Amino acid sequence: MMYNNSARQPDPEPLPNWTRGAGRLPGASESSAVNGAANDSHVVPITAGHTARPRGSGKVDTSLPSPETSAKGKRSAPTAGKVRADALRMLGCVRVATVRQLAQVSTAEGRDGRSYVRRAMKRLAELGLADTNGKAGRHPIWNLTVAGQKALADGNELPPRPKAGTGAKAVAAGFGPHGIAVADTILAFGCRDHLTGWQVEVNHAIKETGLSFNTDAVLAWPTKTSEVRLYELDNGTMPQARLAREVWDYERYAGHRVWEGARGTIGGTFPFWQRHRYTRSETFPRLHVVLAGKAEHLLDNRPQALAADVRGITIEVWVNTLPRLKRREPWYEIGTDDPDRRRQRYPETLGR
Repeated sequence: MMYNNSARQPDPEPLPNWTRGAGRLPGASESSAVNGAANDSHVVPITAGHTARPRGSGKVDTSLPSPETSAKGKRSAPTAGKVRADALRMLGCVRVATVRQLAQVSTAEGRDGRSYVRRAMKRLAELGLADTNGKAGRHPIWNLTVAGQKALADGNELPPRPKAGTGAKAVAAGFGPHGIAVADTILAFGCRDHLTGWQVEVNHAIKETGLSFNTDAVLAWPTKTSEVRLYELDNGTMPQARLAREVWDYERYAGHRVWEGARGTIGGTFPFWQRHRYTRSETFPRLHVVLAGKAEHLLDNRPQALAADVRGITIEVWVNTLPRLKRREPWYEIGTDDPDRRRQRYPETLGR
C-alpha cells in the first residue's frame, strides 16, 4: 500500500495535538499553516488506486481542568452542579449521547467518571430536563427534553438554535446509533475546548433548484478564508454509490450561483453559499467524511473507493475512518477546492 509522502495542512485544525510542534490558535494565518506543511503529517493526499500508510503523531492531554486539583495536589471530585451543567451543554450541542460520552467531557482524560454522570442524569431526569428513549447496545441514550432546552437557553450557554430538536423521536425510531457515532466524531476533535461551536443536523438547501440535504455536524472554526468545517458521517448504512452522491451534492451546492444587480445595471453572478450562508468565508468550507459502523478491517478500503467515486470534484474533501480518527491518525485528502473549474462546470444563472 503506497501513497504520496507529501503532506498538506491548509489551515489550523481544532485538535492541536494532532500536529507536530506548537499548536496554532483559531484565526491564525492560513499561509503560515501552508508554510509549515513540510513538517506536518496531519493530512495525507490520497488518490484512487492508492492506499494509505499510517503515520503516528504525538498525543497530548487536552482534558478539561475538571476534576480540579487542590493546592495539595489531590484531585477533587467534580461538583454535582458542574456535571449537570456539562451534560446539559453537551446534549444541547450533540443532541444525543451515552453516559460514557458525557463523562469524557465532565471528567479528566483517563478517569472513569461515569458514576458522577449517572447520578447527574438521574437528577436531570427527575427535574424533567433529560430523558432516555433508546439504547446503543446496552447503554441508554440520553437527550434533552423541551424543558431541558429551555433551561439551557435561560442559562445563555449556547447561541440561539430555535429549530433544534431534542433528538427523542430519532432515538425512539431506532436511529440513535448514528447520533452516537456523530457524538464520537465530535469527541475525537477535542470537543472539550470547542463543544459550543458544534451544531448537528444542519440543513443546506437551495429552493430554486430543489437541492436540500442535512450536514451531520458543522463546526464553527474561523480562519482568514473560512468560518466553518462540514462533517458527514456514514455509519455503515449507506451503499458506496449513495455516499458518493451525497458528497457530490456539496459540490452542486457550492457551484450554484445567483444573479444580483440593481435595476438599470448589468449586475453579475455570485456563489449562493457566499451570499446567503457563509458570508464571511472566501473559500467553500472543507468537507470531512467519516466512515464508521463496521469492523475496522471492513472500513479500510472505503476511503480509496470514495476517492475513485469523487475523482475530479472541485471542493476540498478529506476522509477518515472513525477508528483511525479516535487514534488521531491522519486524514486523507481526496478533493481540492477549485473555484475556477467549478464555475466552468456549473452554468451561470441568467439575469432578469
